[in-house]
Amino acid sequence: MNVITLAKKYAALLDETYRENAKTAVLESDPALAREGANANELVIPKLTMDGLANYSRNSGYVSGDVSLTWETVKFSYERGRMFSVDAMDNEESQSIAFGALAGEFVRTKAVPELDAFRFAAIAGSEGISKAEGKLETGEAAAAAVRKAVSAMDAAEVPSEDRVLFITPVLKGMIDDMDTTKSRAVMASFTDVVVVPQSRFYSAVKLADGVTDGEESGGYSKAAGAKNINFMIVHKGAVIQFTKHALPKIINPANNPDADSWKYGYRSYGICAVYPNKAAGVYCHTAAE
Repeated sequence: MNVITLAKKYAALLDETYRENAKTAVLESDPALAREGANANELVIPKLTMDGLANYSRNSGYVSGDVSLTWETVKFSYERGRMFSVDAMDNEESQSIAFGALAGEFVRTKAVPELDAFRFAAIAGSEGISKAEGKLETGEAAAAAVRKAVSAMDAAEVPSEDRVLFITPVLKGMIDDMDTTKSRAVMASFTDVVVVPQSRFYSAVKLADGVTDGEESGGYSKAAGAKNINFMIVHKGAVIQFTKHALPKIINPANNPDADSWKYGYRSYGICAVYPNKAAGVYCHTAAE
């Protein structure tokens, strides 16, 4: 199997793994809403501003108004990667299972959880979003907190369509166990309900650099002073989220000057941020410490 064929094979595997396991995939923005910036690490997004209504005169008619479309530059905020080696004989004797397992398991157990955790933390840390804190120890308390969040977004005139509820499995289970008209109604008010493991659901995270002493294993952890997130409601239009996907970097043993092994590199590059003028489209409820 040549390198190009192998790359295509595992690129499909990685994309499928991402779609099946990334909790934040539902927020991926429409690529048509942005374009490449002048620099490689930038996106340019449209920003529309206009005047409001004015008095209409039966003599002179309409008052002229201004409308402008400007393009705002934003920088990619997430860039991470790793390079692995798989011995050529191990891969051959396992009929490429060794390489396939590496690609699939790395994305499923390392890359995707970190990407989710980074995105949730980035959204939770954005200025201007609605926040609340408290202990939710019963289904009634959890349902009431979600209803309060929905009411707050309604009052802020956030569109009811395309709201996504991200919630921990414990809270989702407690609300489901109530099995009442009110509990079903509050959950049915969302376009999507996504259950998020607590291990990906923090108000802030620390990304290990893979180089500093104690950080060689890479990955992420709950940042000092961060709080567990109970649930988060996000209107899809409030978030800009793009991920650049490329074929995995694969070097065959013949082209590896260091060892008789396959080399597999994975890189994730993207952005996740809340539009400043749409911060009302995010509500984050954290646990009281």
